[in-house]
Amino acid sequence: MYKHTKPPDSDSDANFLGWQGKLSEELFPLFNITVADHPLYQSTVNEATLRRLHLRVPRIPSPYPETEPSPWHNLGIQLNHPKTARDAIEMAGLNYTVVKKPLKLKPGLKQDAYATVRTDTNDIMGFVNKSYEPIQNIDAFTFFDDLVAENEAIYETAGVLGKGECIWILAKLPGYINVHGNDIVNKYLLLTNNHDGSSHVRVKLTPIRVVCNNTLTAALQGAGEVQISHTPNALQDLEQATTLLGLSNYLYEQLSAMFNGMAARKITEEQLREYVQALVPDNEEAENSARTEKIRNSVLQLHESGRGAHLARGTLWGAFNSVAEYTDHMMLDEDTTTRLNSIWFGRGEQLKLKAFHLAQRMLMWPESGCSAINNPSHCF
Repeated sequence: MYKHTKPPDSDSDANFLGWQGKLSEELFPLFNITVADHPLYQSTVNEATLRRLHLRVPRIPSPYPETEPSPWHNLGIQLNHPKTARDAIEMAGLNYTVVKKPLKLKPGLKQDAYATVRTDTNDIMGFVNKSYEPIQNIDAFTFFDDLVAENEAIYETAGVLGKGECIWILAKLPGYINVHGNDIVNKYLLLTNNHDGSSHVRVKLTPIRVVCNNTLTAALQGAGEVQISHTPNALQDLEQATTLLGLSNYLYEQLSAMFNGMAARKITEEQLREYVQALVPDNEEAENSARTEKIRNSVLQLHESGRGAHLARGTLWGAFNSVAEYTDHMMLDEDTTTRLNSIWFGRGEQLKLKAFHLAQRMLMWPESGCSAINNPSHCF
């Protein structure tokens, strides 16, 4: 068993004991129940048992030494088991108000231009039309509270992007994806509320590989993200939450099969290089190819010696994760807010999405060693 020296967690109903390995080398966490008047006090149980007994699960540390810090570790606030989204928002200091104000126009022009403004700082969040109405942070995620109450999710971390244009909460779902027995991928949902006019409340599947804290894309046939309708109706909130949970569980089952399929698919050095070249193709209009070569070489190097490379080297899973590690930890030299926005919504996410789709195509090839990634018809 992997030993753990963390003191008892007073914010949960159990202590984490360590990671246990099965004969199949599959890892799973064990806990000791600390509720004195519980019939199973001091019993050793797994996570599923804790949730079935409606006991609070403590934070589970990585089973891997020297895990890479998450891209958001300096931006987010770790939450202390909030029972509601309102509690989570208040814990993270995100309970500011946003209002819509008309812009000054020339006389005679129809008023259809407004700015969203954060009232505590007077910062402008964005520009919107007359029909737009801000959803306040304190109200944005109430639809999700039913899942937390039923122990189907935990509000874990919350933060803000920019000057407040977007707030976010990472909610952890029960269990995890176990890739090839000993490569753990945690299951998260990313909840966001935007005030810049781009969207309102969104929920995005966000699987995170524990050994390196890579945020993996979850786009399966256009799924992986949903927009939530804000409503004061509790029954509609419950319906949305139930639908969201069912969709999330279904998509994570698909991802588990996909990730394990990638881990089982061996690739040659030639196939790896063609994968990276297809991901970052030559730019004929560029004056030099130094940047292209730098990106390719970085991804290839991460495949050999990046965080967790020993768990996936020489497989399609390793190739895909080398791209995820590059986008999450190496791609941008800008401030952490800009980098996090890129990882979740921008250039980084687009590169991971392309890498994911390329890996999907390669999984469809026969085990014959074909490497014609840019012309897969040659493989059949």
